[in-house]
Amino acid sequence: MVISQRAEPTLLTDQVYDMIHAAILSGDLPAGSRLKVRDLAEQVGTSVMPVREAIRRLEETGLAERQPHKGAVVKNLTFEELIHVYDVRRLLETEAARLGAEKVTAEDCNRMQAEYDLMRKAIDEGQAVALLDHDEAMLAILYQAAANPVLLQVIRTLWQQCRAYKIVGAQGSLDAAEDDSLWRYQQDLLTAARNNDPAAAAAVNEASLRNASERIKTRLAEQKAI
Repeated sequence: MVISQRAEPTLLTDQVYDMIHAAILSGDLPAGSRLKVRDLAEQVGTSVMPVREAIRRLEETGLAERQPHKGAVVKNLTFEELIHVYDVRRLLETEAARLGAEKVTAEDCNRMQAEYDLMRKAIDEGQAVALLDHDEAMLAILYQAAANPVLLQVIRTLWQQCRAYKIVGAQGSLDAAEDDSLWRYQQDLLTAARNNDPAAAAAVNEASLRNASERIKTRLAEQKAI
């Protein structure tokens, strides 16, 4: 029997994917950045094959897309698309908070508290990416308590799709010293979790994501007025 294709170097491809993925989530590769195969291969020290495969995976997860005359680029959501993403996030994360608050343990809450404390430290230091990392880690602990891995995976995918906007939005809020929305909702969510109060947890997430959606709609209106 003749095998016409060579086996993919899966481990190497995974490593390259992780590197590019991390650069996108950190903002080092912002939305709209071209993903040039040869340039990336040179940067990560591999051949072009694992880079091509990594980019294909990024396209499948919605973090990259093909554009005419540019090739693959980091996906840039429009404000209209962001509104849709946040509407879906609100539905899913309100339910995830409700389910998680029913089952979250005292140990889970202590882990949430640790992430919250690190998030507040990142706010004090003006570190937008670290702020988002600890915020998402805190939320993930609560959502994991819901014991629905599919729900958490879908939410994580939505987080990644709007990460570029979240970085910009977080930095804008950090620059506005009087803005307490970066920590107020998380503080209330932690209280609801410690009280095993599903209704309160759901209400906090509903309010938080509605607030985020309204900010996006305001930006959209401003853009259209220009």
